[in-house]
Amino acid sequence: MLTNLLSGDRPRSLILTGLLLAILAALALAPFLFPGVRSLETAARICIFIVLVASYDLLLGYSGIVSFAHTMFFGLGAYGVALASTHMGRGFDALIVGTIAGAVAAAILALLIGLFSLRVRAIFFAMITLAVASAVAVLVSQLSGLTGGEDGLNYSIPRELTPAFKLGKLFGISITGKILNYYLVFFASLALFLLLLRIVNSPFGRVLKAIRENDFRAEAIGYRVVLYRTLATCLSAAVAALAGSLFAIWLRYVGPATTLSFEIMLDILLMVVIGGMGTMYGAVIGATIFVLAQNYLQNLMGVAASATEGLPLIPQLLDPDRWLLWLGVLFILSVYFFPTGIVGRLRAED
Repeated sequence: MLTNLLSGDRPRSLILTGLLLAILAALALAPFLFPGVRSLETAARICIFIVLVASYDLLLGYSGIVSFAHTMFFGLGAYGVALASTHMGRGFDALIVGTIAGAVAAAILALLIGLFSLRVRAIFFAMITLAVASAVAVLVSQLSGLTGGEDGLNYSIPRELTPAFKLGKLFGISITGKILNYYLVFFASLALFLLLLRIVNSPFGRVLKAIRENDFRAEAIGYRVVLYRTLATCLSAAVAALAGSLFAIWLRYVGPATTLSFEIMLDILLMVVIGGMGTMYGAVIGATIFVLAQNYLQNLMGVAASATEGLPLIPQLLDPDRWLLWLGVLFILSVYFFPTGIVGRLRAED
């Protein structure tokens, strides 16, 4: 049954299996194991970014398509929920309508980009997606009457998903709407991840791998390369939009900086490389490590700087304000020691 659930794609490494089970257990029990606003926020972001990174790996790792428009699709999903909640009020119907509208809009836009751009060479397609994503980000910033501009949009979600809704206590933890919201994000993210796992291990996914390895040979044996790449782009965009919808439901705020920023696109690329391209499990490892580093590396450096206060130079190097420097060092080390990503290295050793 477990093999069927994983679509036959087992981790194939004892260490990787242990890591994945530990991450799954930690995320599933996060409200009880790590009570607190910040830890729950970190766990929710890990869930959402696992889906976002996995959807991008469907393009980059499995299809060999380099795109810089993934945050645009992520933003479409988020703004879909935000606009629906703003105009329809705080109800589950608004969340459903906004989620579906965002996913459909992302798929249609991806279809248009794919049909007009996927016939060109990879570098030109990447530049086209970058130009479209930049144009959309500028458009969202300018249409302040609709999108809130640079300030973004604040909106209300159903009371059952907010801290004001209380259900009582379980294991000494107060069960509020915020925890229900977290489990909505967790189970939706888990379902989307398993869906992507099913897609990449289906006959469709195997064709994508063949196109990635040699698109001319795939075309020669009868596969319509542009059609398959376009379908992969649409699927990836729709799942990214669904991740954006979950982010909007969790955060109750959307803005260009939180959903459409090019910095998020770079973060996605880093997570894919750290975890390992061409493997869905790489998204789990990469997103978990990166989000934890973003949220806690600065604190760890502050503790280390205090502990080495009497030593020369070291406290200055470990200053919390230099956390981005050390994050870059960690990335360089991960690429050097794990050129195929952490998952690729662990699978090769077993």
